[in-house]
Amino acid sequence: MTTTAQPNALLAEKVSVTLTNFTGWLERYGEVSWDHQSFFAGPVGSRAKALYYKHKLPGTAAVAPMIFFEAFLPAARRRFHHPIRLPIADAHFAMGFAYLHEMTGNPAHIAKAAHFLDALEQTRCPGYQEFCWGYPFDWVTRNGVIKAGTPLITTTPYAFEAFLEVQELQPKAERKQIIESIVRHTCTDIKDFKTSETARTSSYTPHDQGGVVNASAYRAFTLVSAAKFLNDKSLLETAACNINFVLESQNADGSWPYAKDGVRDFVDHFHTCFVMKALAKIFLINGDQRIRAALAKGVDYYLKNLFGEDGMPRPFSKAPRLTVYKCELYDCAECINLCLLLRREFPPLNQTLETVIAGIVDNWVKADGSFRSRKLILGWDNVPMHRWAQSQMFRALAFYLRQEKIRD
Repeated sequence: MTTTAQPNALLAEKVSVTLTNFTGWLERYGEVSWDHQSFFAGPVGSRAKALYYKHKLPGTAAVAPMIFFEAFLPAARRRFHHPIRLPIADAHFAMGFAYLHEMTGNPAHIAKAAHFLDALEQTRCPGYQEFCWGYPFDWVTRNGVIKAGTPLITTTPYAFEAFLEVQELQPKAERKQIIESIVRHTCTDIKDFKTSETARTSSYTPHDQGGVVNASAYRAFTLVSAAKFLNDKSLLETAACNINFVLESQNADGSWPYAKDGVRDFVDHFHTCFVMKALAKIFLINGDQRIRAALAKGVDYYLKNLFGEDGMPRPFSKAPRLTVYKCELYDCAECINLCLLLRREFPPLNQTLETVIAGIVDNWVKADGSFRSRKLILGWDNVPMHRWAQSQMFRALAFYLRQEKIRD
């Protein structure tokens, strides 16, 4: 079935109802959930994944049951791990409720946003002087295990945005101090590595050598935004080097690889959005025309290569491995965010925005008010996962309503 765009007023009303139902569901369901990594976060899955990266043949046999369950019995993740609280989800929930407060003035919404900031204060990475966040589980990667509580530059910027958004609505001295602490972490604990005369790649954690493109994009946005908020232009020098790395990493066709390491050169939907979102936010602050030119090429590639015939996001432009799903809630959420940031500069994104939002509210909302997680090859993954991507979709739809109100 082809998804078509709907008139703005009708679509906005559907989104409003969807958000009301979702907040009711969240209150009932609670703030911990299963996760995309649940199959591999526990001892069985993590050992299997580590074996896969070390020895492909026996490792493939070891991870095969989890891949099968992910594709055909997603509820089986309950057998491999337990529900957890994820800082990145709390940050998105905080921003979503802040947007709802902006639209309605309802004090309950800003109180809920502040509640999620309190949760973030409690879940900061232990052992670090400054405020920073990562995952609450050991993350097995190609390059080794990133231990629970290790700061991630792909998580901490969302907490920064959440504190900043609420601070601008409800200023408090202690929140500003946390923002300043996050910026110090981003400047000092996260490292730089030279890639050209003018460019540096950001590390992903305080302990690696960098190369992941979206990591540098996240760091650059955080520092540019912080420079504006804190009126501290000294942050812009580091940001500029990371921006240059991102711009130099763009492929000739307009796409961005996941990493510049000669191995992870795949192009997927949500990492493409991560990179372009960060560049878009920087462009909206500083008007850098180099960034706009890169975004123009990126948007052209994005629209031609990362959507299916129905107009909904597809996971990869060219899948690097077996993909057990057709469409991902996370991709849809990040598509909405990107379109909202860039639709004025690149009008074709308006059609994409409305098509994707209509597809979500018409086909992805469950009877209980939560969202489906994935459209599988056969059926749906209906396990609600706050990080993947209940919180991201909640934030994206709240951002949409807020932006529509501003336009009115």
